[in-house]
Amino acid sequence: MRTRHLLPALLAAGLLLSGCTGSSDSSDGSDGGGGGDLATRLADAKTTLDTAETIDISLSTKSVPDGVTGLLSATGKGNHSPAFEGKVTVVTGGASLGADVVATGGTVYAKTGFTPDFAPIDPADLKAPDPAALLQVDGGITSILTSTEDLAEDGQSRDGQDVLTSIKGTLPGSVVATIIPSAAADQDFAVTYRLDDDDQLRDATISGPFYPGGDKVTYTVSLETSDTPVTITAP
Repeated sequence: MRTRHLLPALLAAGLLLSGCTGSSDSSDGSDGGGGGDLATRLADAKTTLDTAETIDISLSTKSVPDGVTGLLSATGKGNHSPAFEGKVTVVTGGASLGADVVATGGTVYAKTGFTPDFAPIDPADLKAPDPAALLQVDGGITSILTSTEDLAEDGQSRDGQDVLTSIKGTLPGSVVATIIPSAAADQDFAVTYRLDDDDQLRDATISGPFYPGGDKVTYTVSLETSDTPVTITAP
């Protein structure tokens, strides 16, 4: 019974990564190296995501520290109503466990191998956010783009035919902890964004102490927009 209730809670918390909110202005990153321009590019990327009909999310890490129960991967889609549906995988007791998650209308539902039907859970009881809340325009996951400090350009890379610009910076732990409660609120997290020439976000890599007493963990978050509306209903 403990495993059954713990897993859906972790799923809700983990979707959390995907991601990280905050309110500080990243224009403070102007250090003579074009920080203001970089802040503008990130703000434009946020606008593109916030005005999309649908956002596809992919979040993953190669591993979590030994002995830690945590999020290994999450994929899904949602809208700004807000609502979310997807699949997540967590590691607990050294084993990987997956589940389907639907969050809409202020209620989060999870279905695991232990529960053949969706069952409502209350993330607040476990200090975890509603995953649908990550897709809110105000205070959602895209807020990390305008909450990053110490911005600096970090070269270019290719993704297929596209040339992407990397922008690195620092996210305060207090920002990260609003999404992943286990994150160390008193420490900084390193983040690197990759933008295309149209200032659309290709992905973000966030590294830091996500889990107490463990090594740093690196999560990669990919966000892809679509103009096709998605309808998500309670199961």
